Amino acid sequence: MKPLLLLDDALYGYNLGDTHPMGADRVRLAVELADYFGILSQFDIEVPRVTPRLELVHTPAYLEAVRSGEPSLEHGIGVEDNPVITPRMATIGAAIVAGTVSAAEEVWSGRRKRAVNIAGGLHHAHASRMSGFCMYNDAGIAIRSLLDQGAQRVAYIDVDAHHGDGVEQEFWNDPRVLTISIHESGLYLFPGTGFAHDIGGPSALGTAVNIALDREAGDEEWLRASHSVIPQILKVFRPEIIISQHGADPHRDDPLADLQLSVDALYRAYSSIGKWADRYASGRWVALGGGGYQRDSVARIWVALLAAVAGVPFEPSAPMPHNWSRRVGAPCSVTWGDPESLAASLSLSSISMDGTATPAMKATSRAVFPYWGLQPYG
Repeated sequence: MKPLLLLDDALYGYNLGDTHPMGADRVRLAVELADYFGILSQFDIEVPRVTPRLELVHTPAYLEAVRSGEPSLEHGIGVEDNPVITPRMATIGAAIVAGTVSAAEEVWSGRRKRAVNIAGGLHHAHASRMSGFCMYNDAGIAIRSLLDQGAQRVAYIDVDAHHGDGVEQEFWNDPRVLTISIHESGLYLFPGTGFAHDIGGPSALGTAVNIALDREAGDEEWLRASHSVIPQILKVFRPEIIISQHGADPHRDDPLADLQLSVDALYRAYSSIGKWADRYASGRWVALGGGGYQRDSVARIWVALLAAVAGVPFEPSAPMPHNWSRRVGAPCSVTWGDPESLAASLSLSSISMDGTATPAMKATSRAVFPYWGLQPYG
């Protein structure tokens, strides 16, 4: 059974302006590069066919404000991050939600084990407010749909450089949904939230997990933190399905964040999420895109994501297309991976937690591990 990739021309069109970081061609370039590396052939490709129920997360007033295309400060429309949008953008946003809901339903039904919507992952959108370039919270809507279909344990893992605040807030007090976000600390980066002590509402304590890293964290610190916290909790929670968000902005070249990760390290993390899905979630895995604002690194990272989902080996030294620099309109990497990456030399299986635990690992484990019967680090 091949994994499923949701693609449609509408999914290429999410664009907030020629000079806006969330510009055109982010998804299209990744798809072109995946085709170049022969990875698209590892997927069945389908057009989203569902009509998404946006009202599962968003208020009627907000939906009307988005569809009108008029400025609305109350709803976060017409501000610097989220300039005035056109009614066509509302249609494109709905298509992105349809892609994520389709992916989740295909996996939940058992028709697929894995599915991807790299246009999805708009994790900052709130019930009544556009935020952080995100119009509709596709992951939140997909999770709500799964809960309506009887799901009792859904895990959401967010590895974007920015805190997955919109999804966390939607399920803040719902013990059926575990939200895990590893990100640059809100002390330095939008949206200024997602600290270790943010652990969920009174009916769901411990189900919001936040790993907030220092701004210059690189491959080793990030991999150690993610692999020391995430699988420990998944093992206890035993999700029925994992939905993960893969913003490309933890990369060292991203202009809007300060983390220093390589493509190589992110591929290793994505492969780990696949293994955790196999081990703890009966293999059910839905992967989404997200942020990322340097088009070369975004494309390389999302191709690495597709490779991980398809079980295709990552080849860091594989050369990029000869015209790649012209396609992205800027200087770019000459290889799929990043030169001088330390990720390949790191042994995830031998990471020692006692004595080498970082401040982020200690803070997060102390905040949430007791709720899962786990011993904190440090």
